[in-house]
Amino acid sequence: MRGLAKTAAICVVTGWAVCASAGGEYLLSPGDVIRITVFENPDLTTEARVSESGQVSFPLVGATQVGGMSVAAAEKRIAGGLKKGGYVLEPQVIIFPLEIRGNQVSVLGRVNRAGRFPLETSNMRVADLLALAGGVAPDGADVVVLTGMRDGQPMRQEIPLTQLFSRDPAANVELAGGDILFVDRAPIFYVYGEVQKPGAYRIEPGMTLIQALATGGGLTNRGTERGMQVHRRDASSGKVDVLSIDRNAPLRADDVIYVKQSLF
Repeated sequence: MRGLAKTAAICVVTGWAVCASAGGEYLLSPGDVIRITVFENPDLTTEARVSESGQVSFPLVGATQVGGMSVAAAEKRIAGGLKKGGYVLEPQVIIFPLEIRGNQVSVLGRVNRAGRFPLETSNMRVADLLALAGGVAPDGADVVVLTGMRDGQPMRQEIPLTQLFSRDPAANVELAGGDILFVDRAPIFYVYGEVQKPGAYRIEPGMTLIQALATGGGLTNRGTERGMQVHRRDASSGKVDVLSIDRNAPLRADDVIYVKQSLF
């Protein structure tokens, strides 16, 4: 009960809505800043940041692994180091988290407000995080990529927005501290020549050549579909091929469509 009560107090003081594991105690994570005190030994009071490897440096004990441990377990480990070295006979160690960084998640890429956000609820999910980031930007892709760690193993999942917003529970993944959500740029195509509105446009799923021309406003009075060219870069060689494709053929990312002028 001591650990649960202490963790609850830490959550209230630090202002974090959630800092507990499924077992009820917050697990220290890389980036967390903690204050370590030893009863009746004020000279040992230390403020330290948990390193990427999960360690903190403490006087007399040296580098000590605390990452992934509860506050109570970390206190016992440091106390054990002091006692084993004969520095303090009956050490009473107290750890107080000053900054909880392990319970943050990041959103990168084509969103309206990228950055780091705290996990505000115990079951915060991908859709909630996208809402905090202001949603996907107009030029954002239709798929978001979630990366993180689960059970000590790297995790990567591609989540289509159509599944996410259809409330598919398998797509709306529950988040964990340290997760990163990335929204890439949407694939685009370019159209120029004898079209009403030349420029770059987003490729919608399954978009064909004729649909791309319609997106560009259609042909001008001088334009013709005859001899239309699609410039397409080969992914492996990097060479740009000039193709004549069917008007109902699907486009690929970064295709460049050139519409020629009619000779008659």
